[in-house]
Amino acid sequence: MTLRIHDTLRRKKVVFEPLDPDHVRFYVCGPTVYDFAHIGNARPVVVFDVLARLLRHLYPRVTYVRNITDVEDKINDRAKQLGEDIRSLTERTARQFHEDMAALGALPPDIEPRATEHITEMIAIISALIANGHAYEADGHVLFDVPSMPDYGRLSGHSREELVAGARVEVAPYKQDPADFVLWKPSTPDLPGWESPWGRGRPGWHIECSAMSIKYLGRTFDIHGGGQDLIFPHHENEIAQSRCAHPDAGFAKYWMHNGYLMAEGEKMSKSLGNFYTVHELLEEFPGRGEAIRLVLLQTHYRQPLDFTKDGIVQAKATLDRFYLALREAAGIAAAAFEAPDVMAALSDDLNTPLAISHLHEALGALNKAATDKEKAAAKGRLLAGGALLGLVQQDPEAWLRGAAEASDTGDAGIESLIAQRNEARKSKDFETADRIRDDLSKAGIVLEDKPDGTTVWRRA
Repeated sequence: MTLRIHDTLRRKKVVFEPLDPDHVRFYVCGPTVYDFAHIGNARPVVVFDVLARLLRHLYPRVTYVRNITDVEDKINDRAKQLGEDIRSLTERTARQFHEDMAALGALPPDIEPRATEHITEMIAIISALIANGHAYEADGHVLFDVPSMPDYGRLSGHSREELVAGARVEVAPYKQDPADFVLWKPSTPDLPGWESPWGRGRPGWHIECSAMSIKYLGRTFDIHGGGQDLIFPHHENEIAQSRCAHPDAGFAKYWMHNGYLMAEGEKMSKSLGNFYTVHELLEEFPGRGEAIRLVLLQTHYRQPLDFTKDGIVQAKATLDRFYLALREAAGIAAAAFEAPDVMAALSDDLNTPLAISHLHEALGALNKAATDKEKAAAKGRLLAGGALLGLVQQDPEAWLRGAAEASDTGDAGIESLIAQRNEARKSKDFETADRIRDDLSKAGIVLEDKPDGTTVWRRA
C-alpha cells in the first residue's frame, strides 16, 4: 500500500519513499519536563503514535525516537520558583508525562534520549559548525551565523524581516546578525553547566534535537515531526545547524507537523480557565484516557482542533457503543483481519476521521451480524482497525464499568445493591427494586435488565 504524507518542506502531499525500505527512521520533538503536559502537548504524541503504528504495519523495521528536554531555561525558572532541585523536578515531571501519555494509549518510542546525556554530541556539532565557518564565539556564547546559510528559512517560508522579528526575543549586542541564534551559553554557578571549549555552560535548545536525532538515526533519516508551533524557529534552526555541520548529509527527508489546538473555542489560557493539563483531565474523567485520545483523532492532524470537555463526554458515549457490541460478542473469537479500509485511510496522510468512520462501519456490521461467522468477521475487522488507531483494545467489561471516582460506590457495593434489587424483584417488592435502580442511576450506574435478573451494568 502506498503511503502519502504532507511534507511541510515541499508544502504538498507526497509519496513517502523511505531511504531504506527495510528500516524506517523518524524523530519527534518530545516534552520539556518542567510541568504537567497540557492537551496541546498531547496532540503530537497521539498523532505520531498513530504514524508509528502504521509504519510498523507497512515496513519490517521502524525506529521511532522522541526526546526529553531536561536542560532548558524554563526548567531552571520553574525549579527556582518551586524551590525544588532541578533533577528532582525533571525526574518527577518526566515520570508524570509517561503516565499521562500511557493513559492516552500512546506506546513508548523505541528510543527516548535525554538532552543532559548528550552534551558531548552537542559540543561536537558546535565545534564542526565553527570549523565550517557557520558559527562564532562571542562574549562567552557560541552563535549560529544565519547569513552564512543561503537557503535558511525554506521550511517556514519566512521572509528576512520575519526571521529577524522571530529572533527579537534574544537580540543581544554580541550578535553579528539579529537572526543569529544561540548554540551554547555560559552558566553561572547556580545553573546547570558542563565544561566545553568555550567555558562552562549549557546548550541552546535547538542544538539538543540535532544531536540526539543524528546519534540514533544518522545524519540523514526519513521523517522529523512535531507541532506546527515548532516550525520556526526550532525546526528551521535544527535544519541549519545539522546541514551546515554535516554538508554531505541531508538531515530529515520529510517534515510533518500537526495543527494548533484551542480549548473551548479560544486559545488555551489559565486566565480563561481553559488551560487543560492531561493530568487534570484524567482526574476529572477517571479511566477515560481513550475518550481523550478519540477526541484528538476525530480531527485531521493538520487541521486546527478545538478541544472541549463536552467532546470527552461525547467520545466516551461513542466508545461505549463499541464496547457494548464487543461485550455482546465476547464469546465469539475474532477472525483474522487486516482492516484494509482503515489502512487506506491512514495511508492517505493519516486521515484519522475517515479511518474512524470505517470503525463505525465495522460496528454496524457487528451489530447486524446474524451468524457467529459474520460476528467473528465483523469483530476482527473492528479490532484490527482499532489497533491501528490505538482504539477499542481494552477489555469491554473493564471499559464499561470504568474507574470509580473517590465519592462513587465501588464495584463491590454496586454488585451488592444489584443483588438486593434482584431479590426485591423476585419477591415482587417493586418499590424497593425501583428505588435501588433510581439510586444507582443518580450515581451514574446504568443497569441492563434481563428476564432472569440483572447481572450486567456499566458507568454512564
